[in-house]
Amino acid sequence: MTTIFSKRVGETGRRIVFLHGLFGRGKNFTRIAKALAPEFSSLLVDLPNHGDSDWTAAFDYIEIADAVADHIAEVTEPEQRPVHLVGHSLGGKVAMVLALRRPDLIDRLVIVDIAPKAGGSTGVFEHLLSSLADLDLDRVESRTDADVALQEPIPEAATRGFLLQNLRPTSSGYAWQPNLELLYSSLDAIGDFPDMGDAQFDHPVLWVAGEDSEYISRDDLPQMRALFPRTTLLTVKGSGHWVHSEKPQAFVSALTTFFGRS
Repeated sequence: MTTIFSKRVGETGRRIVFLHGLFGRGKNFTRIAKALAPEFSSLLVDLPNHGDSDWTAAFDYIEIADAVADHIAEVTEPEQRPVHLVGHSLGGKVAMVLALRRPDLIDRLVIVDIAPKAGGSTGVFEHLLSSLADLDLDRVESRTDADVALQEPIPEAATRGFLLQNLRPTSSGYAWQPNLELLYSSLDAIGDFPDMGDAQFDHPVLWVAGEDSEYISRDDLPQMRALFPRTTLLTVKGSGHWVHSEKPQAFVSALTTFFGRS
């Protein structure tokens, strides 16, 4: 059984569960969760192979979605269910599979900048993960050392900062907290999407796209609506793939409006 770690933000209002993207962690949504309180309380989940959650032997969307569903059922009170669910990128695919397999557990669904299709844009992550794998941790004595060593392959300071949140001190030096080897070797599977048969999630779904992102387009809308017929597409102007961090106010406003509808 895969043990999932999560953190609660807020104690009042309807429960929203957040699922992060590749090489992220639940706390990436802390700012959003605090902005949604006290009208909503949030559960920030570390997906398997990330953060403080267990590693797995293989990458499988259905197994991950089932593990997260079991965790939600375990840690939320019966009166808090069904919950609202928000998933970004990798977490968006997990959220879609979870909603299709456990529609009883989910009320409203928000999918951020990812589509239910194979062939997602994993090229950038292949470069990032290979750069992290090439870092000689035996020569790293601080995060500053790691940051300096990664400046050439990853020149964007914000991207390095996002990745270096996953570098943790140990008794013998530094180590990557996520399952770096598995994630790197599973990029094809991460970019894929499982065949969900004739399953549908017939609840309201908000599909959030970054205007400047290359991960999704309006051409993906028929495929989205085949699985989620009550989908509404919202494009956030001036945003790339990480909508919640690039345009937090617009993102909070969209969630508040969508979850507040009767």
